[in-house]
Amino acid sequence: MVIDSRLKAVYDGKSGTDPEHQRMVDQLTASFGPEEAEALVEGACTLVYLYMNWLRSAFEQHEEDVIEHAIPSLVATMRMMPRTFRPEVIPTMAGLLIAAGTGLSPNLWRAQYGPWTKEEMNPLEATAVLLAEYVNRISGNGKDFATKLVTDVLSEADRD
Repeated sequence: MVIDSRLKAVYDGKSGTDPEHQRMVDQLTASFGPEEAEALVEGACTLVYLYMNWLRSAFEQHEEDVIEHAIPSLVATMRMMPRTFRPEVIPTMAGLLIAAGTGLSPNLWRAQYGPWTKEEMNPLEATAVLLAEYVNRISGNGKDFATKLVTDVLSEADRD
């Protein structure tokens, strides 16, 4: 829901976050214990994996490599957002994308480097948003394709 909300704000040309929405998100996250916070981070990593898996399949249909085409564009966008992506977190986010793009679990990839830090939370969320926007853009199926992709996966999981 957060990713979808952020995408809608981007597409509507709104800069910043709606103060009421931000207050609600802050209130929700403040109520989280360590397990809920960890689940939220794992969820963001799962979204990255899902989107990169879809992109890998899409690029392979055209005999192209997702790492070669998607990562440079996403990293270039990160570099243009220095308040969200401090230079020291860009390699971590690129590594996360590469791991997912090669079929590795981002959660397992990250585990070898230690726990996520507080400073990486905003860049992790922003990486998921950038990736969702990238999926929307290249899919050619509208501004909510990435959200529908997640909804379809969740619906399929419920059926199983």
